[in-house]
Amino acid sequence: MAARRALKAVLVDLNGTLHIEDAAVPGAQEALKRQAILQVQLTNYVCNDLSFILHSDGRHLRAFSDRNMPLWHACHRFTTIVLTFGVLLKLECFMVLWEYESCLLTSKFYFSRLRGSSVIVRFVTNTTKESKQDLLERLKKLEFDISEDEIFTSLTAARSLVEQKQVRPILLVDDRALPDFKGIHTNDPNAVVIGLAPEHFHYQILNQAFRLLLDGAPLIAIHKARYYKRKDGLALGPGPFVTALEYATDTKAIVVGKPEKTFFLEALRGTGCEPEEAVMIGDDCRDDVGGAQNVGMLGVLVKTGKYRAADEEKINPPPYLTCESFPHAVDHILQHLL
Repeated sequence: MAARRALKAVLVDLNGTLHIEDAAVPGAQEALKRQAILQVQLTNYVCNDLSFILHSDGRHLRAFSDRNMPLWHACHRFTTIVLTFGVLLKLECFMVLWEYESCLLTSKFYFSRLRGSSVIVRFVTNTTKESKQDLLERLKKLEFDISEDEIFTSLTAARSLVEQKQVRPILLVDDRALPDFKGIHTNDPNAVVIGLAPEHFHYQILNQAFRLLLDGAPLIAIHKARYYKRKDGLALGPGPFVTALEYATDTKAIVVGKPEKTFFLEALRGTGCEPEEAVMIGDDCRDDVGGAQNVGMLGVLVKTGKYRAADEEKINPPPYLTCESFPHAVDHILQHLL
């Protein structure tokens, strides 16, 4: 591995830790316990510079005033009610941006700290459940000042490969992701593109893909994650389905998303930064941390989202750093890497 250089870039993953369906990843203060937010009566609490109300469903934490103290620190002093916050999502590189509405202040606070530093920020994700534009709109609704050119997705990488190979794919992706393939011809398909598409993973369409592959069509996997985190728990990712098609057809998929080296290099392209000048933070030890470190970046594993106990022991070399939450990761980077 090349010698470390001064940190210039941070990649931020927006998948899993960000928007697990219509909620965020449980975590934060009680991330390791992975317990549901306790039902409590409507409670008012005022903590110096920050005031908020926690409603009885445990999900609508509204902040009235926010001067200098982030929600995270207020929660440390809030000992009368046990909460489980999702740490700022899965920050696959530097932050995980949202965990229920209660995490917004914390996310924004550390996001601002990151923005105020000298590093270049890029947001990367393996998501195939929504288009890049939908993802951007989601972030904007949460008042994160992010531009489209700062987001790099595995869908973007997949489209580029389809255009390069000039093929007509059958698209096994969520319908909400189809806008990212607008203009791609899919009539009389001669290729298979597969991502996370629970609505389409049934025998008939998988068998159609199987027959195309037997006839020599290339198999393009947007990524091969084994599982991902939903608000109701872990769920199968596209990896098992990709592997099933590989096994049945004795073929090898072309993978374009994390943890592929080309994905990280493309995400850094245009930043003027080398991998040795970048860090990635995420909750997936293999796809986020392992993939980033294989290309020469530093990898920080966050114990939120899909993280499971002892994940840091599953890759070699181990993560540069394993910490409980995004705020801890940000603090470490700002204090020790800049």
